[in-house]
Amino acid sequence: MNINATLLVQALSFAALIWFTVSFVWPMLTDAIDDRNKRIADGLAAAEKGRQALELSSRQAEEALKEARARAAEILAQADKRATEMIEQAKNQARDEGAREKIAAKAEIDQEYARAREQLREHVAALAVAGAEKILRREVDAKAHGDLLSAIRQQI
Repeated sequence: MNINATLLVQALSFAALIWFTVSFVWPMLTDAIDDRNKRIADGLAAAEKGRQALELSSRQAEEALKEARARAAEILAQADKRATEMIEQAKNQARDEGAREKIAAKAEIDQEYARAREQLREHVAALAVAGAEKILRREVDAKAHGDLLSAIRQQI
């Protein structure tokens, strides 16, 4: 065999290998590389979206916490206000009840005073009748002198 023919056959074989590689193998490799690049790019984009979503969720969580704290403070303020109102209302009711009891006690005292005064009048009238009876040494008829006794009671 001749070295030139060997070189020529090797060159033709190498050219056929290059043609075969470029025609059939190379497109599959570039497709695989492109697909891999696309998956990497999609993964990076998804990671970026996830990071942005995480930041958004963190901000929303902070806002929700602020709102919850503000609402809790508002509820506490309302509870304090309601407690103060209830205390004031209880004080007012106690004052009103005390005033009513004072009025009732005064009315009862007035009634007791009137009863005692009436009993005193009756007692004085009885003493006056007894005194008059002793002075006159005779018994006074209560029926006949009922008007007189009533007048005495009214004067006393």
